[in-house]
Amino acid sequence: MISFIIVIVASYLIGSISFSVLFTKKFAGFDVRKRGSGNAGSTNVLRTAGKKVAIITLICDILKGVIAVFFAIMIGNMFNVDDHTKATLAEFAGIFVVIGHTFPIFFEFKGGKGVATALGVLLVFNWKIGLICLIFALIIMAITKIVSLGSVSAAILFPILCIFIQQNYIVEGDHFSYIIFGLIMALIVSFNHRENIKRIMEGKENKLKL
Repeated sequence: MISFIIVIVASYLIGSISFSVLFTKKFAGFDVRKRGSGNAGSTNVLRTAGKKVAIITLICDILKGVIAVFFAIMIGNMFNVDDHTKATLAEFAGIFVVIGHTFPIFFEFKGGKGVATALGVLLVFNWKIGLICLIFALIIMAITKIVSLGSVSAAILFPILCIFIQQNYIVEGDHFSYIIFGLIMALIVSFNHRENIKRIMEGKENKLKL
């Protein structure tokens, strides 16, 4: 129980570090939440602060997911838990680091949509699934020029891939739990994009020049 509390709290706090806000204030002199779409994510940073700041933000947001999962595994090793429990700790880390990114306690609970951080989690959990989701998202974005559509599509693809791909997981836990984990992650990302989904259906979603 203590191991789960440590992982949940630490992952949420890691996710709560909003690099988009920190970097736009540092390098561009404004809070990204007060420009563009008002979202504290890499896409809005790109639109409002430029490529360099957006790339740095994207990398750091991805690393949040990577660090959270590795931290969970380290805690599992410290407490000498079995692989099933260790996998569950990593799943909790993935979920709560994305929740922290979305509702950061350090930044008035106004964060991003968690896509980059979720990507970091996916790449660590199963590099094969992570790469497939990334390539799929990039293809959708290139075709439609709609970042949110690519993000949501990849999030939905994640649990589907978990059903068919049963190898290459960082911890060999209960495969069914990975499917449930994938569904939860997909729901979180989709929920965070609910306004984008509405605009896509209305044909009003902003397109990004790639």
